[in-house]
Amino acid sequence: MKSYQKLRTAVPQPAACWVEEEGASPAPTRCGKLAPWWVGSGLLVAAVLLSAITVWVLRQVSGGWPGPALPPKCLLVPEDHRFDCYPEHHVVVTQELCESRGCCFIQTPPPAGGKRGVPWCFYPRDFPSYTLESLNQTALGMVGLLVRREKAYYPRDIEMLRLDVEFETNTRLHIKITDAANPRFEVPLEVPRAMKRAENPIYSLDFSRDPFGVLLRRRATGTVLLNTTVAPLIFADQFLQIATSLPSKFLYGLGEHRGTLLHSLDWSTLTLWARDVSPTESFNLYGAHPFYLLMEEDGDAHGVFLLNSNAMEVALQPAPALTWRTIGGVLDFYIFLGPDPNMVIQQYQQVIGFPAMPPLWALGFHLCRWGYGSSNETWQTVRAMRNYQIPQDAQWNDIDYMDGYRDFTFDPQKFASLPSLVEDLHKHRQRYVMILDPGISSTNPHGSYWPFDEGLKRGLFLNTTQGQPLIGQVWPGFTAFADFSNPDTHQWWLENLQRFHAHVPFDGLWIDMNEPSNFMDGSEEGCPPGELDSPPYTPAVLGDSLSAKTVCASAKQKVSVHYNLHNLYGLMEARATASALIQIRGKRPFVISRSTFPSQGRYSGHWLGDNRSQWKDMYYSIPGLLSFSLFGIPLVGADICGFSGSTSEELCTRWMQLGAFYPFARNHNTQNEKAQDPTVFSPAARTAMKDVLLTRYSLLPFLYTLFHRAHLQGDTVARPLFFEFPQDMATLGLDRQFLWGWSLLVTPVLEPGVDSVTGYFPRGVWYDFYTGFSVNSSGEMLKMSAPLDHLNLHIREGAILPTQKPATTSEVTRGNPLRLIVALSSSATAWGDLFWDDGESLDTFERGSYSYLVFNVTQNIFTSIVLHTSTEATEVTIGTVSIFGVRQPPAKVLLNGQQKPFSYLENQVLTVSDLGLSLSQGFSLRWL
Repeated sequence: MKSYQKLRTAVPQPAACWVEEEGASPAPTRCGKLAPWWVGSGLLVAAVLLSAITVWVLRQVSGGWPGPALPPKCLLVPEDHRFDCYPEHHVVVTQELCESRGCCFIQTPPPAGGKRGVPWCFYPRDFPSYTLESLNQTALGMVGLLVRREKAYYPRDIEMLRLDVEFETNTRLHIKITDAANPRFEVPLEVPRAMKRAENPIYSLDFSRDPFGVLLRRRATGTVLLNTTVAPLIFADQFLQIATSLPSKFLYGLGEHRGTLLHSLDWSTLTLWARDVSPTESFNLYGAHPFYLLMEEDGDAHGVFLLNSNAMEVALQPAPALTWRTIGGVLDFYIFLGPDPNMVIQQYQQVIGFPAMPPLWALGFHLCRWGYGSSNETWQTVRAMRNYQIPQDAQWNDIDYMDGYRDFTFDPQKFASLPSLVEDLHKHRQRYVMILDPGISSTNPHGSYWPFDEGLKRGLFLNTTQGQPLIGQVWPGFTAFADFSNPDTHQWWLENLQRFHAHVPFDGLWIDMNEPSNFMDGSEEGCPPGELDSPPYTPAVLGDSLSAKTVCASAKQKVSVHYNLHNLYGLMEARATASALIQIRGKRPFVISRSTFPSQGRYSGHWLGDNRSQWKDMYYSIPGLLSFSLFGIPLVGADICGFSGSTSEELCTRWMQLGAFYPFARNHNTQNEKAQDPTVFSPAARTAMKDVLLTRYSLLPFLYTLFHRAHLQGDTVARPLFFEFPQDMATLGLDRQFLWGWSLLVTPVLEPGVDSVTGYFPRGVWYDFYTGFSVNSSGEMLKMSAPLDHLNLHIREGAILPTQKPATTSEVTRGNPLRLIVALSSSATAWGDLFWDDGESLDTFERGSYSYLVFNVTQNIFTSIVLHTSTEATEVTIGTVSIFGVRQPPAKVLLNGQQKPFSYLENQVLTVSDLGLSLSQGFSLRWL
């Protein structure tokens, strides 16, 4: 078990410029020069100062070592607190380059492995920054003016900035810094507008006047959450930078990247620029999520969201500290005070929007591969799954269904029977999902391909700086790219989908390649010279260019240039696609997108991209799906068994067990590799895969209820353990296990050749999901048997899980009797709930067309309380109640006062069967 030493970081106390005390008169301005910028106690500062002066004096007396003498102000800054003044990548920083920027240069040994380490060029404490010239009260907060009197080193410094502060809620603060004189691009995202100033905020806010800085504290503890005085604020036209100290090293979020859930602060840089590349450590991947969650040392949590869609990077360092660098837009921060991690994520989603409620069938098992080769082969796979009675809700096709890889077509020879396949799926209560790409083939004879002809006619594609459609290359060859920032494109997209749906009545859509991906860099003509395609500073993007394997940043779109909109491309396509599906089918849309941005959960889910059939890829899927839970996209999963490469039976079996507990569960495979659907493996492996899918299907009522809570209030579905146990330091780095909701613990096997698994059990009683056997943990690692046919699942004490007799589709399953599993706490109490509707209609909760039940146990009485009901609930019965942790054998059991037969096992499991109770009616069950 990994242990975490408690970390304590002191912070400097800047001269207050304005202390915002709610309910009191504004304090008089007390502005002054700021104390030293680094984070450290007075003792540390004194020690560093003394040693620095000693070294400097000795150098002067002895003649020193070769090279010019360093002033004490440079020697004074501890290594961990050196903020990079020359972040340009692939540049060997010299003293001359560094000092030309007015910064300190101290060369340190580079770390092993070619990683970036302590910056050689860093800011001195007196580097010029902005000054807070004025600060005035507003109805919602404050407005201020920031002035820079000495230019920094990037072109087009903005000398006067406007500071807007809004105390939006007691747990949400909004701070925005922008050009005081000229409008700048801002993300066109719908965000809530505060109508009144927060009355009792749980935070306090101070400012430093010169240099300007923000100091944000949590009132209850005094913990400093933000201290932006640690490095200068830079705000040039194409380089915006602001840094802050952090109160601990427990940092999460900032996607999309592949790595551990808990970020390393050891001089790492995370780049946010949507890119088509197989998930690889340190690369910028498909989506951009400028949001982080930080766990404070005492178990409190806060989050920070930078609403900015430009290319950016976030530099982390062990101080601990963080630096935001972006190359456009504004600095628009939302800070969420929690104080627990679940509340932080809820508060974040109150700004970006709660995720859509998926249809029930979306939570079933999905099967796909690139390379079925024909609709008949696809059909054969579906029939094989039915033959072995393996659950499956949806069959998918990759791009090989298309005619020449062109959107809105299907191959008239190899996929001639596709309409019949879809009809057959529907007869068996299954669904069909197909892939679409945003690149529209541009080389067809005029009049032969309506999507391009009509898009060209209406002017709906990305254009070059010369006003002509930008032509790149994707699967069909040369392509134009739909401009989803244009509302007219949404209508064209709908019309294309309507025309195709008339032939192939698909149920959901998979939108891929929407970073957007391009097999060329920029376009067939490259990209024009200029500061959009070659900005003064380029973040550490893969390929070292903004146009690497995508379109030119200078491309023109309806709302702005692609430079500003690139990271929004997938979000805008998802919005158009979800809207089209609603208009075509009149039911809840199902969309899975590769590229994502904050608020995407309102329109789509996400899969983690083109992973590989390797054990480490299976492990990395867990921090991946947990990170997207933080990002407000709960419908997420990875390609089960791996996309590229060849899987093994053992790997695929273990991955199917893990993948059965992805919120979005799809097995997907590339072309020219052997099949990896459950039917192709040995009887033992096939049975293990079938059994774990049946377990998932039995839990669909529980999972569906979790998604309702996500939709209603922003709860997470797949959840890190530290969300439920924030005081337990041992949970902060755990990413090989996860929870469904607050109560179901999943401990998968992630290594080959083993028949056991070790997992962490936080303090309390945990029950084996299958048997009801209990373990009372003091907060410890436990080794469990894990043969190839077994996935360890445990229920947390105090939970009630609604389950159902599973069938091979979600639609059939939902008609079967329910089984309620009660996991009694040490005080013999439990609680659970169930949301139930028709599984597919739009806005059932908003329209009141649903049932909601609360289950409770206290003093040996189980009660089911119906808080809201609808007609669907009358069609379902509760068949069984199983109660784990009943310490004494009951003498009798009473259902609504009438005696009922029961069974009681030595492992303290009480079961009452054959209840036959309508879900729409409350009841009580008592054991004596």
